[in-house]
Amino acid sequence: MSTHQAVDLAWLLKGLSQEVPAIRGSVLLSSDGMMKATYGLDREGSEYLAALASGLFSMARSAGTKFDGNHQVRQVVAELESSQLFITWAGYNSVLAVLAKGGADPAVVGLEMARLIKAVRPFLDTEPRADAP
Repeated sequence: MSTHQAVDLAWLLKGLSQEVPAIRGSVLLSSDGMMKATYGLDREGSEYLAALASGLFSMARSAGTKFDGNHQVRQVVAELESSQLFITWAGYNSVLAVLAKGGADPAVVGLEMARLIKAVRPFLDTEPRADAP
């Protein structure tokens, strides 16, 4: 991904935060945890959220395979003491993680995440990594 594309994607995440002021930060990542874009969090927080989202998304896929017969995951939600964490499929090999304030309306956060993904989904896809030689 070029630097220009990463900046464009960060701008999209900024727009999501402007639509839903209760969003504290967001990260777009490849399903294996590599950050593609971030907004609202410092570098350390963004990297942590990317790793956490990748792990939780992977566990949800495993649960889907075991209990649902496929590995499709729509969304993972965690309600914390004063925050809410939303992790959703964002396109081929891509995941969107959003950290919102505890008082955020989960329906609004989920709807705006889905609207963003639907509007720009082809740009969110992540190509698989090439095998190391």
